[in-house]
Amino acid sequence: MNYQGVIFDLDGVICSTDQYHYQAWKALADRLGIYFDPVINNRLRGVSRMESLDIVLEKSSRSYTRAEKEALATEKNDTYRQLLQQMSPADLSGDVAETLETLKSRGIRIAIGSSSKNASVILERIGLSGAFDAVVDGNSISRSKPDPEVFLKAAQALGLPPEKCLVVEDAHAGVAAALAGGFACAGIGDAAGNPDVTYRLTALSDLLKL
Repeated sequence: MNYQGVIFDLDGVICSTDQYHYQAWKALADRLGIYFDPVINNRLRGVSRMESLDIVLEKSSRSYTRAEKEALATEKNDTYRQLLQQMSPADLSGDVAETLETLKSRGIRIAIGSSSKNASVILERIGLSGAFDAVVDGNSISRSKPDPEVFLKAAQALGLPPEKCLVVEDAHAGVAAALAGGFACAGIGDAAGNPDVTYRLTALSDLLKL
């Protein structure tokens, strides 16, 4: 690998919390009487909580004030955090654990670059607290993907320029953010089909072949 650092998105790359996000948004939408389905949910991937809420509310028959929106976003997050308590180290695949350990053994610095404000909770639940050299999440940034801020801050925390880092993403918004920041980007999951990615991964361990 020609990179000194690898910056990973969290949801959908290191672990999967998609089902918990979906359940939390669905519970909120159902309470409000707003139609919500997996197709709409897919538009929320890699997007900030408030921007996600705006997408959910597109099908609402009424408008909401800023204060109401903040209350709704808090309600969704409270539900989501309760659901996260179901997570455990069993949610960390052997492929991911082995890949992280091998990268570290090769002297490659690793970081999380996630729009989630719950990154630390998720990492703790799956047994990865302290595993990364840097964690930059939604609490550290003011602009969510596709703005490159989260990845630029992660690279800075690693002490490396963007061109020395590889970003691993599963969402198209994340790919756009990585490329906008001057990073090479490896796509996994949905993002593997993005025509702009530098590398396409079928499994995270494919990183070890680069």
